[in-house]
This record gives sequence, C-alpha cells and structure tokens, in this order.
Amino acid sequence: AIRQYLLSGLVLHGVLVTIELTIVAMIIGMAGGIPLAVMRLSKNPVLSALSWAYLWFFRGTPLLVQILFWGFLGALYPKLFLGLPLTGAVFGSAATSRVIGASVAAVLALGLNEAAYAAEIVRSGIIAVDKGQTEAADSLGMAGTLTMRRVVLPQAMRVIIPTMGNETISMLKNTALVSVISGHDLLTSVQQVYDQNFKIIPLLIVACLWYLLLTSEIGRASCRERV
Repeated sequence: AIRQYLLSGLVLHGVLVTIELTIVAMIIGMAGGIPLAVMRLSKNPVLSALSWAYLWFFRGTPLLVQILFWGFLGALYPKLFLGLPLTGAVFGSAATSRVIGASVAAVLALGLNEAAYAAEIVRSGIIAVDKGQTEAADSLGMAGTLTMRRVVLPQAMRVIIPTMGNETISMLKNTALVSVISGHDLLTSVQQVYDQNFKIIPLLIVACLWYLLLTSEIGRASCRERV
C-alpha cells in the first residue's frame, strides 16, 4: 500500500502544495520580520511598542487557532467591503469566503505567524553585528536606513540564514495544520485517500516519508549554507 500511494497523483499534488505553502509563507515571514525587527530596535517608542505587540500576540497564541480564525473569518464577516471609513461610502463588496479561501487563509496564517518568529531571528542577527560597524558607517555620513541596508543586514545574514534553515523545517511541518481548513496540503491529500480506502496507517507512513525527505533536503541545504 505504501509503494502504491507514495507516488500517486493526489499525494504528489499535496507535496507540491506543501512546498509552495512553505516557500510563500517564509517569504512573507522574512518580508514582515525584517521591518518588525528594525522597529523593535528603534528608539521610537511607538514603533517599538507596535512591534512588541505584534510579536506578543502572534507568538503567544497557537498557530492552529490563527489558522482556524482566518479559515472561518467568513462566519464573523460574511462580506468584505471596500470604501471610506466613517463616511458610509462603499465602492464594492465581495463574499469573504470567495476572497479568503482555504489557500489564502493558510498563507495568511502561516506567513503572519512566521513574521513574528523571523523578527526575533533578524533582531538577534542585528544585535550580533559589532557596534563598530555602525559607528564607522556614521563617520562616513551614511543615513540610518542606508547603514542598516548596506552594512548591518548583510553581516547579520551570517547569523540569520542558518537559523532560518531550522525555521523553514518547522514551517514545512506546520503546513500540516492547514488540513483543519481543507488546505489541500500533503496531509489533507493523504486524508482524502484513506477516507476512501481506510488504509489509514500506510497512508500516514506515506506522509511521514515525504515530510522526512523534504525536511532532510532543507537540512542539507542549510548545512551547505553554513559551510
């Protein structure tokens, strides 16, 4: 049974969706994590507080709850409106379930959650850069944003990239949680098969084999990056 379903079309489609979810969620996470980390280190108390609140919420609530929230947002807001707040002007509306389907909900939940963890990783990388580098950039008249982009972040990547490899492995495994909203990932595909043939354990082994293969490849790539 394992040999029969390991390379079946439905399972392979689930593998592809899992890889896509992992990549997109990590891109969103890094894109959000970098500005959040910079805000957290900012001397501006408002920016620092906003970043802290974001990290506090998304790191303090279970990812499964966040996935369920986005997946069933339509139950709270059946329609989404585009208009001007406090004026009553509405330019258009659409059913929430059409705008935020299972795939969009999965990406939003995984990406926004990852941004909170990526922010802490980036922040630790920035702190690891010697302060003399920033002082040297200041002496050359470089602005703060330019210093961060050209001096600090490139050096911080030596600390950030290996840790993000581990985070990518965690993200790939976390994609299995989107099965609760029928996200068409690997676990959901396996569940659809064993709901029909009742070969639950063999198909769960199939899912485990694919997860092991994918996480091993990510780990190997991360080790090469360290070298």
